[in-house]
Amino acid sequence: MPPRCLLSVWFPRLAAERLLRRAGDIATQPFATVAEDGARPVLASLSAEAEAAGLRRGQPLREARALCPDLRTWPQDRAAEAAFLRVLGRWAERFSPLVGIDGEAGLMLDITGCAHLFGGEAGVLRMVGQEAAGLGLSARCGLADTVGAAWALARFAGQEAGPGRPGDAIEQEARATRSRAARRRPWERGGIPPMAQGRTEAGQIAPEGQLHSVLAPLPVAALRLPETVVQDLGRLGLRRIGDLMGQPRAALGRRFGPEVMLRLDQALGLVPEPVSPAAPQPCFATRLSLPEPIGLQDDLRAGLERLATRLCRMLRDRGQGARHLRFEVFRTDGSHQAVDLRLARPADRPESLLPLFAMRLEAIEAGFGIDRLRLEAVATDPVPPQQSETRFETLRRVDDESGALADLITRLGMRIGLEAITRRHPAESLIPEKSALILPAAWSEPAPAPWPVPPLPRPLLLWRPERLRDVPGNSPLHLFHWRGRSHEVAGALGPERIAPEWWLEDPDWRTGLRDYWQVVTTRGERLWLFQAHGAQISGGWFCQGRFG
Repeated sequence: MPPRCLLSVWFPRLAAERLLRRAGDIATQPFATVAEDGARPVLASLSAEAEAAGLRRGQPLREARALCPDLRTWPQDRAAEAAFLRVLGRWAERFSPLVGIDGEAGLMLDITGCAHLFGGEAGVLRMVGQEAAGLGLSARCGLADTVGAAWALARFAGQEAGPGRPGDAIEQEARATRSRAARRRPWERGGIPPMAQGRTEAGQIAPEGQLHSVLAPLPVAALRLPETVVQDLGRLGLRRIGDLMGQPRAALGRRFGPEVMLRLDQALGLVPEPVSPAAPQPCFATRLSLPEPIGLQDDLRAGLERLATRLCRMLRDRGQGARHLRFEVFRTDGSHQAVDLRLARPADRPESLLPLFAMRLEAIEAGFGIDRLRLEAVATDPVPPQQSETRFETLRRVDDESGALADLITRLGMRIGLEAITRRHPAESLIPEKSALILPAAWSEPAPAPWPVPPLPRPLLLWRPERLRDVPGNSPLHLFHWRGRSHEVAGALGPERIAPEWWLEDPDWRTGLRDYWQVVTTRGERLWLFQAHGAQISGGWFCQGRFG
C-alpha cells in the first residue's frame, strides 16, 4: 500500500484577491478588506501591493491609512468568501476526488495514488500554483504524510520562530541556561535545515520518513494551537516544534492541557486524522433564457410560473420545501435585480408561491429589457409526506389550519418583515416578566401544552416597577400617590409572595422578596402592587401592572 500523500493549499490573500479579480484599474493599487474588531475597523485581508507597503493583518484602519494614503478598502463579506472557497473546492477536484474545506482560506486534498498523473508530487504543486495564478490567486502548498504536517508546511514553511518579547531571544539566554538546555541540532546553530531539500517554488514537500526533521524548525503556531497557548509556550522558551519534542509529555499536559500533545502527535502521524471531504450541497435552482427581451408584467408572471413549476418538481423529488426563494432578472445591459421571498412554512407547490411573488413583481424595473430569469430556493426544509385521506382527517384539518396561519404570517411578513411577527411560549418561571418567551412566529411552533395557571391572575399590562409616593403608615391599602395623582383604595386581594431566582443575578430583583396585591381604586382602576422587603437595597411599595 503506498504511503499517504496529503496536499494542503492555502490562499493567504483569498478575500482581497476575490474582489481584485474583477477590479480593473485598482488591481495595481494597495487594497484590503476591512472587518469590525469590536468598535474599530481593522484590516482583514491584504493584497500583495498592500503588504509591500508595510501593512499587516489586524492593523487598525486609521493607522493603515496614515501609512498608505492610497489604500483602497472594501467591507469583509464572510458568506461570499465561504461560497468562493467552496467553488475553489470544486476546482481542486481535478487533482483529487477527496477535497475538504480547511478553515476560512484553505483546502486539504488527499492525492494518494494521483500524483503520477501530474508528473509526480513536485508536478502537482507546480500545476496547482500555476492554475491558481491563472485565476488571479496566490497559493502556498504543503505536501506531507499527515494533515497537520501539510497544514504547517503550507503556512509556515521557511519561517523562523521569533522571540516572544524584546530581549528574549534564544541567543540572549544566560550561559547557565544554555548549558542545561538540550543539545541543538546543527541546523539550529546556523546550518541548512533538511526541510530545504524538499522545497520547490510552488511549495514545500516533506520527504518520506522525515517529519521530525521537517517540523522541528517551524514555530509552535504551526501545530494549530490557540494563540493564548502559543504565547504561554513562548514565555517558557518553547517557540519551535523541536523544543516540544524533547519535553516531558505529562508536564506539558498538566500545564497546557491535552491539546498540545494531541496536535503534535497528529502532525507526526502518531494519532490518525482523516480528511473530511466537503459534502456537495444540493442546489435547487432553475433558469430561463429568453429569445427576445421582455419588459411587461404579464411576461414576467408567465416566465416565473414556468420556473416555479420546474423548481417545485425538483423540491418534491427530494422531499424538500422552500423557506427562502430568490427570483433574479438579468437585463440586456448586464445589470440584474433580485426579489427575495421568505416563507413561514416550507412550500413545494407553485400555486402557493405565485400569489406571494405577484406582490413583489411591481418592484422589478425592466430597463432596456430582460433576457434571462432565474429562480432559486436558497433555504429549504424537509416536507413530511401527505397523510391518507380516510384515516387521518383530523390531522389533515389541523395541518390545514396551521398552514392557513403560516400563509397569513408570510403575507404579513412581506410587508413588515417576518422578524416583527412573534408568538409567546410559556416559560418555567414564576417571575412575572419572565413567565413567557417571545419567539419569531415564522420559525417556531405553537406551544404544545396548555399554559401553566398561576395561583392568582396576572395583569394584562406589565411595566417596570414604579415606586409609590406618600404611602401613609407604609401601607397602600388606603391611600397612595402614583403618576402624579392620589389614589384611594376601595378593595384589595392578596398577598402573593414571589421570591427572586437565587441562582440568577437579576438587578431588578435586588429588592428581595415581594408581596403582590390586586388593588381596586375608587376610580375603578385595578392595579398590581407589591411590597419589596429590601434584602439588598431599600424596599418599599411599587406598581408593576394593570388589569383590564
